Amino acid sequence: MKKSERQEKIREIIEKNDVERQEDLVRLLIDTGIQVTQATISRDIKEMQLVKVPNASGGYRYSMPTHRQENREQQLDNAITNDLQSLKRSDRFLSLTMRPGHAPMAAVLIKRLNFPEVFTAIGDDTSVLVVCQSNEDAVRFEQILTNLD
Repeated sequence: MKKSERQEKIREIIEKNDVERQEDLVRLLIDTGIQVTQATISRDIKEMQLVKVPNASGGYRYSMPTHRQENREQQLDNAITNDLQSLKRSDRFLSLTMRPGHAPMAAVLIKRLNFPEVFTAIGDDTSVLVVCQSNEDAVRFEQILTNLD
């Protein structure tokens, strides 16, 4: 499972459950069929910038940080400005090389923003492959991205 998919599942779990400890989160993920270690969850919590907030029973639970409410356009702008290392275009494809660990979220943001030029975006640890609708759309989308940074 990709990190971006796992982190999306973590977000869903903490929005639906009062998760007080990392061990609880590991158990809930394993219950859904996602095999993880406590060390992986610890890294995800740090990267997602999860915070602990009071729950109804007087304890604390994990929550998404409030500053994460910035719009997706701003998040993509920040990713391109801070994490993009190179951008190449070939026909209707764009290849984005990102700093390690940042490509999955960039791919998710590109897909969630529903750019009409984009057919899909696929990210691994350091690369995003953007498949555009046409060669012309690839040129337009490259211009969109280069105007962000």
